Amino acid sequence: MLSKRILTMQDLSCVGQCSLTVALPVLSAYGIEAAVLPTAVLSNHTMFRTWSYLDLAPEMDNILKGWKDNGFLFDGFLLGYLGKTSLMPVAKRCFKEFSADGAKIIIDPAMADNGKLYGGFDGKYVEAMADLIKSADVILPNFTEACLLAGESYEEAPTMDRMCKICAKLHNSTGATVVLTGAEKDGKIGEIIYDGKNFSYVWDRKLPVRFHGTGDIFAAVFTAVYLNTGDIDAACAEAGAFIIGCIENTDAEKHFYGVNFEKALSEK
Repeated sequence: MLSKRILTMQDLSCVGQCSLTVALPVLSAYGIEAAVLPTAVLSNHTMFRTWSYLDLAPEMDNILKGWKDNGFLFDGFLLGYLGKTSLMPVAKRCFKEFSADGAKIIIDPAMADNGKLYGGFDGKYVEAMADLIKSADVILPNFTEACLLAGESYEEAPTMDRMCKICAKLHNSTGATVVLTGAEKDGKIGEIIYDGKNFSYVWDRKLPVRFHGTGDIFAAVFTAVYLNTGDIDAACAEAGAFIIGCIENTDAEKHFYGVNFEKALSEK
């Protein structure tokens, strides 16, 4: 049986375990043929002291023309960090022109955390993302992103009722299944899932450390399992367990810039 082919659109940090450098191996290990649309090339991700940045937006038309000429189609799309509002019409064009029958669109808004937007983002980016996720089948916001996209105020330690109401509001405005990541309850961490009819919940142990890039890994594992099985709860459960394995394999003092996902992947 042929593998499903997915297009993942996000940046490529040449050093640092995030974005395309985790999406490609993870998707491949789960039996997904991974194609890429790099939005930019960075020497390394931005947790390091300095970095270089090459914007690939000027090359997008040429890339998409090549795909059109060759008749490429994709069974799914995974969008991560885009960084610029000008790339969102490119994403919509990909959905329109390169979707195989039944193609699924998964979008991780990747723009904020801990109550704040990432550097370089503003209200216009939030508005553009709120429009883009109307194209999605599944969205993977954290609580900060969910609040911004739903036009709600952020609060620390939200109640379950509050998180569920924001999930419902996001679904109502987009039609997408909402997977709220990083939800916390009774010392556990996990996902709140709302498909417009029912809520479901997937919980894992909460570890006392945080690492860069775990959201990108979660999105890749989730997408692979979801495309292969169609089961969102199972995709969340496997992605959460995989992240725990990655963190437990990582020495935070010696390896500050990401998690050792390679070891966890070899043990999968």
